Amino acid sequence: MDIENAKAQMRKGVLEFCILSVLQRGEAYPSDIISELKKAKLIIVEGTLYPLLTRLKNDGLLSYRWEESAQGPPRKYYCLTDRGKIFLGELKKTWQELAHAVNQTTKA
Repeated sequence: MDIENAKAQMRKGVLEFCILSVLQRGEAYPSDIISELKKAKLIIVEGTLYPLLTRLKNDGLLSYRWEESAQGPPRKYYCLTDRGKIFLGELKKTWQELAHAVNQTTKA
């Protein structure tokens, strides 16, 4: 088994949770989201982020607004909806339970 592939699959599993968590702090432009994730060593590219943002928006978890930009086309800023905040709360609970279970299972 390829360890890099296994690591990538683990990261993909938590990416949605991390994106919603970044947006919990306030609205953000996609490049801001990418920067936050990179700071946390979760490497993501636009080609991965945009489909996720679209899916989360279509699921009613995110909304966006357009803002004019002096340096190009208008920018789309994303934020959590009330439904997204509730969903994120549930994900946090699940993450805590899962992390506890993994820590218990992997103790030496």
